[in-house]
Amino acid sequence: MTSIKGKTVILTGASRGIGTFIAREFAKKQARIVCISRSQNDLDKVCNEINDLGGEGIGLAFDISEVENITKLIDEIISVIGSLDVDILVNNAGIEIYSAFQNYSLKEMHSVMSVNLMAAIELTRLILPQMLEKNSGHIVNIASLAGKKGHPYDSIYSASKAGLLMWANALRQELANTKVEVSNICPGYISGKGLLADTGIPAPTMAGISTPENVAIAVCNAIQENDAEVVVNGNILMKILTKLLLATEQLFPRLGDFTNNSLGVNRLNQMRIKNYN
Repeated sequence: MTSIKGKTVILTGASRGIGTFIAREFAKKQARIVCISRSQNDLDKVCNEINDLGGEGIGLAFDISEVENITKLIDEIISVIGSLDVDILVNNAGIEIYSAFQNYSLKEMHSVMSVNLMAAIELTRLILPQMLEKNSGHIVNIASLAGKKGHPYDSIYSASKAGLLMWANALRQELANTKVEVSNICPGYISGKGLLADTGIPAPTMAGISTPENVAIAVCNAIQENDAEVVVNGNILMKILTKLLLATEQLFPRLGDFTNNSLGVNRLNQMRIKNYN
C-alpha cells in the first residue's frame, strides 16, 4: 500500500465543495498540499484547517480556466516549494452549466471545457515529466458518472467528463511500464457540498447519493491501492448496481436513456436550468 504521509500534493479547486474535503483527508495523512483556487481568502481558510489537522497547507490563487497561463502557475509552485517535485496531482476543479444544448453560448461551452478538461490535461502535461524522471507519482482525476452516461440538459459537462475519462484511460496505458499511476474517481450525486448542492435542488434518491467525505476517502484509497477507477455512489450495493447498469448500457444505449428518465435525471436537470437562470 502506497503511503501518503509526507508527499507533496497539488490539488485544484481546493477552496470549496469537494475540494475542501479532499484537502482535509490529505491533511489527516500528513501530506503537504499545494491548494489551487481563485480566492486567496478561501484558500487561507482551507490551509489553516490543513495545518490544524497535521498537514502542511500552501495556497496559490490562480484561475485554472486560463489554460494558456498554467505555465505561470508552475513557476509559482516552484517558487513556493523550491522545485517541481510533485508526488500527487489531483485534478478536481470543475464547473457545470445547465442548458438545452442549442441554448449554450460558445463562451459557456469553452468555459466548461477549459476548466473540466483542458486545464487538467495541461497541468498534467507540465507536471508529468518530473514524475517520469523520478519514476514515481500519481495523477487523480475527479470525473463523474455523467462522463460514463451522458446527462440531458448537461451535455457539455458530460462531454468534458467523458473526455477526461478517455484521456486518462489512454494516459494510464502509456504509463503502464512506469511507476506513475493514474486513477479516475467517478462520483454520482453528492449531498451537502459540490456542484449539485450549489443548485439547491435535491437529487433523485433512487439514483444513489453520496457525501463529499466519501469522495475524499475514495481519492486517498485510490492512491494507496493504485485503483484505476473508483465509482462513488451510495452504499456498496448501489455501487455494484451502478457498475452493472453502466456496463449493460454499453450494449443497449436506449436502456440508459430510459433509466435516466425513469430516475428523474431529465426532470432534475430541467429544473436546474430554471434555477441557474
